[in-house]
Amino acid sequence: MVNNWEGHWQNPRYRRISMTQATEIALQRVPGEVIKAELEYDDGILLYEIEIRNAQGVKYEVKVDAVTGEVIRVKLD
Repeated sequence: MVNNWEGHWQNPRYRRISMTQATEIALQRVPGEVIKAELEYDDGILLYEIEIRNAQGVKYEVKVDAVTGEVIRVKLD
């Protein structure tokens, strides 16, 4: 099967927010320290998955739509 998304993330005609913007959005929702951030394709959506540890040491996973900047999900990790 051919992967139609091969190289898609780097294509300039598909605009997306930056990793920095995505982490700022995630930190507004869950204040703390970003411990991991990556760009991925999940359930038909290009998104940033950002792991944050809050002041109490609790880890959260925040998924941010890479095109719109909308928070898709906040999950206790």
